[in-house]
Amino acid sequence: MVNLYFRDFLIRQWEADDRDKAASVISSVLSEYGLDWEPDGADKDVLKIEDYYLDNGGDFWVIEYQNEIVGTGAYYPIERGEKAVEIRKMYLLPKARGFGLGKYLLQQLEAAISCHDFKQIWIETASILTEAVKLYESNGYQPATGVETERCDRIYVKKLM
Repeated sequence: MVNLYFRDFLIRQWEADDRDKAASVISSVLSEYGLDWEPDGADKDVLKIEDYYLDNGGDFWVIEYQNEIVGTGAYYPIERGEKAVEIRKMYLLPKARGFGLGKYLLQQLEAAISCHDFKQIWIETASILTEAVKLYESNGYQPATGVETERCDRIYVKKLM
């Protein structure tokens, strides 16, 4: 991945030194919405990014603002659907919201995914994450069934051309 820039934000490849900072961002956003950080469950992938993402045909990005990690976004291949990936861990701290960064990040993840010949993108989320729900629905993601993550109650799929 080449570094991407959006306004004053840098989107770059995750590095091993980012592990705790990325986990802190995700934990903070979950807490903001009353959701639990689950290091032994839904969030164990954040503590083992190499195993879940990098060694598995996926990718994990961090978003920096003034040399501070303020967001994350990732994807990895899944067995569901047809040649599919799941976008995961798309979280932005409050200071990174309201600029269109979430939409830009989603578009860049989709572009990276389409370069690898994947045919479907799946996303699980929780209804309480209203901004995320609006983002996915306004960008062509269709409601589906088969939620696998306990804290999530919505699942979406988007077919790539």
